[in-house]
Amino acid sequence: MQISKKAIKKLTPASMLKLALALNCSEQWIKRLVKANKPNGPLTTYSAVSVIRENTGLTDNEILIGESVNAAQN
Repeated sequence: MQISKKAIKKLTPASMLKLALALNCSEQWIKRLVKANKPNGPLTTYSAVSVIRENTGLTDNEILIGESVNAAQN
């Protein structure tokens, strides 16, 4: 799974700071993660999706796109 473009567009500097706090990392690292948007990356974790949901008003279905790499391998 990846973060949708719609969710990425709705991220504000304040929500990126909250993501950094939730993931215990720097804002710069969050910016790199958003730019890379790798499948099953740290932004697809429960903590990150919760922060994105609370700060954007989007549902999980609007935030996450695609299938899990692990689900595709089974």
